[in-house]
Amino acid sequence: MKGNSSALRKGRFSEPGRIYLVTFVTCQRKPIFTDLYCGRVVIRSMVFMADNVETLAYVIMPDHVHWLVELRNGSLEHLIHSLKSFSAKEINKRLGQSGHIWQKGFHDHAIRNEEDLTEIARYMVMNPVRAGLVKSYREYSLWDAVWV
Repeated sequence: MKGNSSALRKGRFSEPGRIYLVTFVTCQRKPIFTDLYCGRVVIRSMVFMADNVETLAYVIMPDHVHWLVELRNGSLEHLIHSLKSFSAKEINKRLGQSGHIWQKGFHDHAIRNEEDLTEIARYMVMNPVRAGLVKSYREYSLWDAVWV
């Protein structure tokens, strides 16, 4: 598995001022974020990163996170590593356990200028509805977007 993780990083370049859609997954797809407190830990971690990114939208699904951000400075890789590290410590405390919370690596997509950010955010926010978790996005607690 280690080879796959390094293959994901190969050629990765973070560009300040660029907008990225980032996705990262819990270890073994464990549905940790059915616990609202654990989801709020991830949100607090995102807020903590505010000097390095502007959060445009996010949705925290039971076993993964989608985060639409504009990178201000630093590298996306370092930012995600920091978020995962901080949130894992807090979540492990909450669950009274130790060990891995997150899968290694993450997926990122640099948004091109012609892509419609509000459509991407709308698609993200509708994930809980498409997954059958709620009937309306308004019923789901772990999302936000700057356009709302």
